Amino acid sequence: METFGGSAAPIRTANYCWLRDPKSGEQIDQCLTLFFAAPDSATGEDVAELHLHGGSGVIAAVIGSLARLDGLRLAEPGEFTRRAFEHGKFDLTQAEAVADLIDAETKAQRRQAVRQLDGKLGNLYRMWIDRLVVLLAHAEATLDFPDEELPEDLDANFHFDINAISTEIAQHLDDGSRGERLRDGFYVAIVGAPNVGKSTLLNCLAGREAAIVSETAGTTRDVIEVHLDLGGYPVTFADTAGLRVAESEVEEEGVRRARDRAAKADLTLAVFDASLWPKRDPETLGIVEKSGAPGAVITVLNKVDLAAPKQTAALDSGTVAVSAVQGTGIDDLLAGITGAAEESFSGAAATPALTRTRHRSALEDCVEALNRAASVEGEVLAEDLRLAVRSLGRITGAVDVEDLLDRIFAEFCIGK
Repeated sequence: METFGGSAAPIRTANYCWLRDPKSGEQIDQCLTLFFAAPDSATGEDVAELHLHGGSGVIAAVIGSLARLDGLRLAEPGEFTRRAFEHGKFDLTQAEAVADLIDAETKAQRRQAVRQLDGKLGNLYRMWIDRLVVLLAHAEATLDFPDEELPEDLDANFHFDINAISTEIAQHLDDGSRGERLRDGFYVAIVGAPNVGKSTLLNCLAGREAAIVSETAGTTRDVIEVHLDLGGYPVTFADTAGLRVAESEVEEEGVRRARDRAAKADLTLAVFDASLWPKRDPETLGIVEKSGAPGAVITVLNKVDLAAPKQTAALDSGTVAVSAVQGTGIDDLLAGITGAAEESFSGAAATPALTRTRHRSALEDCVEALNRAASVEGEVLAEDLRLAVRSLGRITGAVDVEDLLDRIFAEFCIGK
């Protein structure tokens, strides 16, 4: 074993050695050292890796020793990923994918992050950028070099190509926000009248006591959320206040929040008391009947253990009878929720998905500029195409004017 330091480290070769404090010479750890020379490293810079034993004492000693060396400091959050981006190792969509991969809690989230890290989303946007750069180069050439030899059919399909790209981007935008929702999770609101067992149901689904359960009506005043992994999909369950005419300002706010969660949820579990079935409280029934999306509501008959068999003998496919106390029917309910989540995210593996609001905003700006460009000519058209390219470039973090110049001088006979 050798002490690391002094002589030049071998490139891309693991070196088994003692790591010593550079000031005192004290042995800190036996480790593996690896050196990667620029530009063939993760960040594009010279990079040294120390593979240490994981004890907190070892790590603290190494960090302390390094911090005492001139020119060394702790990295800022995300600094290595930023350095990699700045050195052209990947684009902004891939940099964001690194963060998504770190935060991924389920299989579906991990797969989406891996697809984006692999460059599929950035490649799609660069393909559109390349096509728009060609159109912009043509527009610029027509304006700046009217007397030069240009292709005869330059204007023939110009507006057709603009409309085609605009349509492709619009279709990409029309994805039901599945990418963003997969990052944030499938949201399920549990609503119902007081004392129908919403909190007990939440605890049963979560497998722990996440919400306070009491026979006193109005116990739940605020929204209580629990995050679960169902079938590889991130699902957030929200227990809400009982729907009724509020008896206080606090309860009134709880009811308002319950209605708000139901309105924004991907799926609503409308919970009724099975012992009272088919009687249903009008407040919860109103939420069920207002739902316009098929499958957006699952009717849950809780307390089936207290109901007469004939009360729940014939139920439609959108209704599930359960006992949150005994666990009866919970597997069927979870299967229905998982199926709704799968349907919501269907197609997520087929094509690269938008994962952030900034992507959507930039793409909407691009489509808006292209729609304007499709109906104008001359300098206005060129400016709208330039804005469209710039909007896409904001997503990947790269808009290079040299691309435009290369197109102008390589494809045409200008300056021959």
